[in-house]
Amino acid sequence: MINPSAPGWVEKFFFEQNNSQQSMVDNAKLFYENTRNTGFLVGYTTHFVTTKTIHTKGLKIGELTKIALLNTLFGTYQLDKNNRNQEDFIKKCNTFYEELHPKESNLLDIILPHDSSSSKLEKFLSSRVQTNDNIISKNFSHILTNALLFIDVLAFKKYLTKGTIPDKYLKKTEEIIVNIVSLALKTKETKTKYDDLLQKLFESSVRYTKFNKFEILSLENLDLSYFEDDYEKYYLIDMAGMAMWNDAKMEKSEELFLYQLAEKLTISKYFVEKSITDMNMFLISNKDKIPYFNFSNPVKHFYDQTTQNVHTLISRNKNRLLLEITQSKELMKLLSQSTKRDLSPEEKKKVRNQLLDICKTIPSLTIFIIPGGSLLLPILIKFIPQLLPSAFNENLSED
Repeated sequence: MINPSAPGWVEKFFFEQNNSQQSMVDNAKLFYENTRNTGFLVGYTTHFVTTKTIHTKGLKIGELTKIALLNTLFGTYQLDKNNRNQEDFIKKCNTFYEELHPKESNLLDIILPHDSSSSKLEKFLSSRVQTNDNIISKNFSHILTNALLFIDVLAFKKYLTKGTIPDKYLKKTEEIIVNIVSLALKTKETKTKYDDLLQKLFESSVRYTKFNKFEILSLENLDLSYFEDDYEKYYLIDMAGMAMWNDAKMEKSEELFLYQLAEKLTISKYFVEKSITDMNMFLISNKDKIPYFNFSNPVKHFYDQTTQNVHTLISRNKNRLLLEITQSKELMKLLSQSTKRDLSPEEKKKVRNQLLDICKTIPSLTIFIIPGGSLLLPILIKFIPQLLPSAFNENLSED
């Protein structure tokens, strides 16, 4: 059994999967659709597109994702080079990821001169898969980050064709995806406060750039000419479908959006129909196994679960938190007023900055300063007055 948490797993993968009995990946559209059916595109892999079955029992989501990423990259290599030369594939993967990571990257520091090519690739793949055990990844963000892993495949496809990663390709691709997600959520007939959170989670999951805050008013205003490859277009449609599935159903307006997007990308209606069908089949087949899909609104579940976790953290650290907060009467006053009125943008910025400074001094609350952690600050702000009402009242009465 392949164990992606143990050294040597890449070599074992190829020992089991790359022999003369294995068939060549030669149908690009079929390979993409089969990959979609594994769940890899939506960040939760259940099986793999291989001739020989890879047993998944006992493997964690991060381990499954590592195998899926390696296998999808290898399939992409076969489609481009029309061979299964594992040595050349591993070499090209390593040079691809070396180009992907800047020279000052800490990752390159842990790749030792005596590491074998397969060992280097293992380290690269581990760095790509989001497995951090924090409040964000436990609930939702790792699904989004791992769903965006297919951007690696798209970039590798470009690399194989051009010999280099096009300038700003990763940044541009992410921005287009987040814009599409934003537009897709706006088409929903039944909107909830969690739709905005879903969009922010997508924005917080980007790797290569801080998302530019400009508003795309309609699909017609969005320039998609940058996407020329079919895989890029397929993926964009599937990601839009994934975003709109957060309420576990596809409304007519959402279907229409996907068809309009396909028309703009010059992709057939048949692909959209199959995308919707495949997603539906995947959810029905796996909803009992995947906690993310066990809820009518998984973003609401994320919010509820995260709210409870933040509540627990505040309760455990309330004495230290109170001590830090009481040193700033301005912060105390603003937090109290936030329960009665909407703070101005300037006031919100003051609260945010002062709370982040406090969180830096309390180890258990450093989750709020990690990437994406600022999304939890409104929950923190909401709970502080509720948990410490007497303390707030006493201090406020002194003003």
